[in-house]
Amino acid sequence: MATDNRPLSPHLQVYRPQFTSVLSILHRITGIALAVGTLLLVWWLIAAAAGPTEFATVQNFIGSVVGRILLLGWSFALYYHLCNGIRHLVWNTGKGFELSTAFASGWLVVVAATVLTVISWVAGYASLGGL
Repeated sequence: MATDNRPLSPHLQVYRPQFTSVLSILHRITGIALAVGTLLLVWWLIAAAAGPTEFATVQNFIGSVVGRILLLGWSFALYYHLCNGIRHLVWNTGKGFELSTAFASGWLVVVAATVLTVISWVAGYASLGGL
């Protein structure tokens, strides 16, 4: 058997990413983002227990443009991971594997995560008197 220095399995250089594979990769990325974002939550909780000076430092960071972008990304990651996890639970029942259903449920996950993120942020600003 001749070896032609080819990849042993399909590789990103050989195959064009498909919508379903991008969603799968995004699910893994959002899981990592949730873990990293939890460190920000832990920092906030420790600062709240440490005293007003430390808490003010964390609040200033979270209130900055960078902090708000991180929180926005974290909230999208939370909703995406949740919605896609529900999609995977449906798959565990053996349903939803048809190509058209997989595409439709994938788009539903993206739209639902986006809508839930927007609703959360609008509700958050409204509760603070920002709107």
